[in-house]
Amino acid sequence: MAGKGSMDEFLKECGQSGDAAYSAFRSLLDRLDDPKTRKDARIFLSDLQKRFDTNEASEKCLQTYHFRIADIFLEQCEGFQMRKKLTMMVIPSIFIPEDWSFTFYEGLNRHPDSIFKDRTVAELGCGNGWISIAIAEKWSPLKVYGLDINPRAVKVSWINLYLNALDENGELIYDGEKKTLLDRVEFHESDLLSYCKDHKIELERIVGCIPQILNPNPDAMSKLITEYASEEFLHSLSNYCALQGFVEDQFGLGLIARAVEEGIDVIKPMGIMIFNMGGRPGQAVCKRLFERRGLRVTKLWQTKVLQAADTDISALVEIEKNSPHRFEFFMGLVGDQPICARTAWAYGKAGGRISHALSVYSCQLRQPNQVKRIFEFLKNGFHDISNSLDLSFEDDSVADEKIPFLAYLASVLKENSFLPYEPPAGSKRFRNLIARFMKTYHHIPLTADNVVVFPSRTVAIENVLRLFSPRLAIVDEHLTRNLPRQWLTSLKVENAETCKNLEEVITVIEAPRQSDLMVELIKKLKPHLVVTGIADFESITSSAFEYLLDTTREIGSRLFIDISDHFELSSLPNSNGVLKYLAGTPLPSHAAIICGLLKNQVYSDLEVAFVISEEETVFKALSKTVELLQGNTALISQYYYGCLFHELLAFQLTDRHPAVERGAQKEKASEMIGFSSSAISVLDHAELSITEADNSPLIHMDADQTFLPIPTSVKAAIFESFSRQNIVESETDITSGISQFVGSSYGFPTDSSTEFLYADCPLALFNKLVLCCLQEGGTMCFPAGSNGNFVSAAKFLKADIVNIPTNSEVGFKLTEKTLARVFEDVNKPWIYISGPTVNPTGLIYSNEEIKDILSVCAKFGARVIIDTSFSGVEYNNHWGGWELKATLAALTSPAKPSFCVSLLGGLFLKMLTGGLSFGFLTLNQPSLVDAFHSFPGLSKPHSTIKYTVKKLLDLREQKGGSLLNSVGGQEKFLETRYKSFKETLQNCGWEVLEAQAGISMVAKPSAYLGKVIKISENSATWETKLDDSNIREAMLRSTGLCINSASWTGIPGYCRFTIALEDGEFERALNCIVKFQKAFGN
Repeated sequence: MAGKGSMDEFLKECGQSGDAAYSAFRSLLDRLDDPKTRKDARIFLSDLQKRFDTNEASEKCLQTYHFRIADIFLEQCEGFQMRKKLTMMVIPSIFIPEDWSFTFYEGLNRHPDSIFKDRTVAELGCGNGWISIAIAEKWSPLKVYGLDINPRAVKVSWINLYLNALDENGELIYDGEKKTLLDRVEFHESDLLSYCKDHKIELERIVGCIPQILNPNPDAMSKLITEYASEEFLHSLSNYCALQGFVEDQFGLGLIARAVEEGIDVIKPMGIMIFNMGGRPGQAVCKRLFERRGLRVTKLWQTKVLQAADTDISALVEIEKNSPHRFEFFMGLVGDQPICARTAWAYGKAGGRISHALSVYSCQLRQPNQVKRIFEFLKNGFHDISNSLDLSFEDDSVADEKIPFLAYLASVLKENSFLPYEPPAGSKRFRNLIARFMKTYHHIPLTADNVVVFPSRTVAIENVLRLFSPRLAIVDEHLTRNLPRQWLTSLKVENAETCKNLEEVITVIEAPRQSDLMVELIKKLKPHLVVTGIADFESITSSAFEYLLDTTREIGSRLFIDISDHFELSSLPNSNGVLKYLAGTPLPSHAAIICGLLKNQVYSDLEVAFVISEEETVFKALSKTVELLQGNTALISQYYYGCLFHELLAFQLTDRHPAVERGAQKEKASEMIGFSSSAISVLDHAELSITEADNSPLIHMDADQTFLPIPTSVKAAIFESFSRQNIVESETDITSGISQFVGSSYGFPTDSSTEFLYADCPLALFNKLVLCCLQEGGTMCFPAGSNGNFVSAAKFLKADIVNIPTNSEVGFKLTEKTLARVFEDVNKPWIYISGPTVNPTGLIYSNEEIKDILSVCAKFGARVIIDTSFSGVEYNNHWGGWELKATLAALTSPAKPSFCVSLLGGLFLKMLTGGLSFGFLTLNQPSLVDAFHSFPGLSKPHSTIKYTVKKLLDLREQKGGSLLNSVGGQEKFLETRYKSFKETLQNCGWEVLEAQAGISMVAKPSAYLGKVIKISENSATWETKLDDSNIREAMLRSTGLCINSASWTGIPGYCRFTIALEDGEFERALNCIVKFQKAFGN
């Protein structure tokens, strides 16, 4: 290729077409790649450039021979030490440098020289490679990766690299570090950052001059991209004219949005991304693209460029027509007032020239590791919710709360297929974090076993009062707003001394918060229990707290001090007199601390509370009380506040401070009120959750929870609910969805007069109904074979209870004949029915069966509570469903106005929500609605939970959608698992009751009853004669398997097993059954 003839032949080939020109240069690149022929090939390029050495000749070469070689001048200023120009070749099938790329380079120049020095850099959409080469030439990076989706652009970039790495004589040009451009620059075919991701290259800088497309074509990227594709198609790649699946697509920014998210994945934590962006969508939209993805943004440079005359902006006019958004254009290059797309379109049509801003933005992750974790989660099947993500914050303190929590939530949802079992006292991790915070910041040596978690402060106070049932309590007037109305209106103060053996309605006296006035009331009224806060002016020192401690100790009152208003989640918490006292002195046995956490910056109504007690019996009783009355505290709420505690503890060195010596307690209080008799009975005899030791994990087949995998759609809804900002009320209004849900699932009638009530779990709603029953003097009736947790809760609340016998011939289901006989002797009956699926037996009430039962209830004017919480997974697909509307229409009569049916439910089976708690209740009778609202202390689901529920209800209506497919798949899975567990039980001597639905089943340990067994534990031996009540303890002691015995199921001899366990846990459970049989079955 050294002679003129060779050049003429080369040009002749190039003149045939653009494709032919590319083919000729492709052959030339092969010679440049070969060190043996590289020098001659570079000299040939020099001669080729000299042949077209003027602007006119260069332009003619492009028109005639389909290529152009020209210089790009980098610096105009004097004294610039490096080369002032680059020599660059272009062909028509790649992006030709224009104002966009020159403005971008000017923006890069705004950075200090150290920005790229010794850094690993990637340029997106490198085109002919000039910016990548310019960066390497000026700033000496460690490596620059020029990336482009157009394979021809990559080949031309390599040619340009050789053009500038070698001089006109084909000799290498070395820089001050004895390196050449060939050492510093590489070009690769890549769809945005896919090359770096595939090769696990971590970047420190990402730059990109990426175009905006005003009217994306969904089919534009469907063709196979090769270097031999048509010239027109390959040139279109410069504009990436496909939809990218981002909300920014509507502004032509979808490609940049994808580039940013891919950049977050591969950039190092302190890395910087720099992008060129046209200002047509408006500066606020451009900045928000970065900010909502957790980046801090700096505008480096801005200018104006003329809009290409052939660019159709009518698509933007349509967007403005159908939305409040306005795009930004300018009249000519000197106009300084923006005009909208419609005005710009009209001005352009009339012959005017319009321009738009062109800006260079530099951005950096504000909390790199957490933001990376969030996007790592989103890219694994959750891309659809990225449009809802909003990490833009005006207040850094809000970002410091929300971003770490979203990162933690993303990790939990990514790494766990289900939300784990947690004890009712609260997540062990969360309680440990509270204890560590108290120890680290306030020097109070607490443990997790001193902390009980409640859904809210209101719930904690009411639960405390129900546990002790004091005839007289004094409560701070700031804390009484949500207590039951009857407690605040009772006048039975005079009975406090004389009626010691009677358990009457609790009387609550409201009192001022000021300590001297509170103490005066305590001395005069001598209450059994006091709940109060500390006035602001008394909170700094411990004097007021000690005064209250001494007074209640002398009288024998229990004292619960609320520190919510003075407890700060901060690395510099203010002084707090109560906590100061506890740092030096143990909490007396008659006192406890209540603290509500509601002071977060992000989710204003997301609340959790905790109670601190250093008295073991009080801790255990409170743990069981929250289990009975609330079920548990929403796990995600605990995750949120746990994340805040963790952030405050993460930078602290463990055990840096020596343990503080605490003084001895003062003398114990005189005789104090104990737990109520009903509470003692239930706490002693009810089968509540088993507290597991850290070193011996238990298998929980005794929990009303599913531990099966949570579908992707549910995880997406959960994450989206917390990632969104500015959620509007309509997005959390679930009433219409619940109405449609109960109608389609059970045929339950609702109308405008129906009251819909919501809580963190169905059990809390049920307990309010029990209180309504008590208020009207009713009797709670439970069929034998009801959920033992609900029965125990009613007993704890002192309800009059009647057990309705059931028999094995009908699978221990309720029958109308038995029900009628029982109702003959019951005054004002209320009845609890689990259905359609019965928990715990797993049988189903057919429509005819429930119709017959409701007919009897209507005859006796009974109030019916149908609990659907455990329905939704039916193996028997031919059971037919319920049609309650027709049944109730026929039974409702003015002659029996007390008859009504209330539907209680949750979504954890119907929606496979795992550990996500939610309960609903529908009431159709006005008098019952009024009674229910007289008990206001209900922990309601947070707006994020309601947002999630609404999303899931909407998904459920999409026939054939992913959620319904997941539900259908788990029905088959649970049926298979039921059969497997049934077979194991039968092989090991258990009589199994045939189940048809649900997540639990019952079986009788026939082969073991009456046997005397011995179990050795820690050098001690436990010996017992097995019966249907102690089989649970025997199973636990010998295998670590938790089940419910007959005292829980209410069916003589039958134990309950929950089968919705994680696969590994289920296998362990099967092994436990076999192990028990081998040990005691012979």
